[in-house]
Amino acid sequence: MDNSANKSKGKKILDKFSDFSARVGNEVHLRSLRDAFATIMPLFILAGLAVLINNVIFPFFAAGQHLTNLQFWGNMVTNGTLNIAGLVLAPVIGYTLAKNKGFNNPLLASVIALSSLIIVMPFTINLVPVGAKKAVNISGALDFSNLGTTGMFAGIIIGLVATEVFIRLSKIKHLKINIGGNVPPSVSASFSDMIPVIITLSFMALLSSLLLVIGKTNLIALITNLIQEPLRRFNTSLPGMLFIYSCGNFLFTLGIHKTVINGTLLDPVLLINMNKNMAAYAAHKAIPYILTNTFRDTFGMIGGTGSTICLLIAIFIFSKQRASKNVASLSGAPGLFNINEPVIFGYPIVFNIPMMIPFVLQPVIGILIAYFFTSIGWMSRVVVFIPWTTPPLLSAYLATAGDWRAVIVQLLIIIIGVLFYLPFMKISERVMAREASLENQK
Repeated sequence: MDNSANKSKGKKILDKFSDFSARVGNEVHLRSLRDAFATIMPLFILAGLAVLINNVIFPFFAAGQHLTNLQFWGNMVTNGTLNIAGLVLAPVIGYTLAKNKGFNNPLLASVIALSSLIIVMPFTINLVPVGAKKAVNISGALDFSNLGTTGMFAGIIIGLVATEVFIRLSKIKHLKINIGGNVPPSVSASFSDMIPVIITLSFMALLSSLLLVIGKTNLIALITNLIQEPLRRFNTSLPGMLFIYSCGNFLFTLGIHKTVINGTLLDPVLLINMNKNMAAYAAHKAIPYILTNTFRDTFGMIGGTGSTICLLIAIFIFSKQRASKNVASLSGAPGLFNINEPVIFGYPIVFNIPMMIPFVLQPVIGILIAYFFTSIGWMSRVVVFIPWTTPPLLSAYLATAGDWRAVIVQLLIIIIGVLFYLPFMKISERVMAREASLENQK
């Protein structure tokens, strides 16, 4: 009786935790943030390919001025992707937030977010002219350092705040202008939201002016120094990243997709690290970070969340259950491209207590192993943003711009993962066999 009560209490706690996590993940601002990053992800993948081609492939058959001419292609791609990441992110967030809140003119919200970001940019910037040795202050220009990876968090904050202010003002009936008559809908909509547009942008300009006059600073620098960097330092520290990522993976074992946690708390800051690594590699500078989203996926998501390719290999080699082998056969091809919903829900791993343990802990083991070899300099740092669907072994090679040692490290992680999954697989199969036996006896 007590055992049954304890199980019921435990289930209630898990249910409450699941409900809370689902509510957090479905919060409109966080959902809009995930939608925005998903929208612009192709830009960063293209940037990764450009960095790889520029610095690994082109040098194979070109040198000197000919190589420099070829690399202009990758440099231009970088300018249109990495170097305007913050500038692109703000209007996309404005659009996704307006759309998710059911606002009738999401395109105008996107324009407001973009305009607001430009308004809060530094009034003067410090640049070194070509051929000069000293920097000079200039006005009337935008700097890639503020528009790109450094300004990504500013793009997020401004995109969310400006859009939220604009939408709230647009709901006030007294601020609406109804011109009436037979006019095109787009013209009518523009006049209807004219006053909210004016107030929103004027507010952003006032805020920017006060910071410049009183604080001798700007909103971009303020957000970067007070919000982005402290948050990034914690979330991208080894303990912080492992804790948040493990929480996301644990949620997956309860049937809640890991992006509820990882997509909002981890991916944005890890992406900043990844973009800075790519920019540094393209500029032939020291690579600043070990932990990036591509590093995490390459060594902690082998075959999909939970590194379940290790489980599939364990099933193929050691399992004697026909049902398990059937699931593994169906899951094998998608698993090579890191798509593992078939094994997560088909084996299953969801609500399977023995399998929850390796599913959550194996990514931690893989990341720790890769982090160790990277930190001692035996393996190159990840410098290429590759698609998360890139197959194992190839992913390690490409992400590190052609370092064969990364392939060995990833292979080592897979072998260790197979051995780690094995005892839990056997326990799980015994439990399933026992449950099937009891079911047949009814």
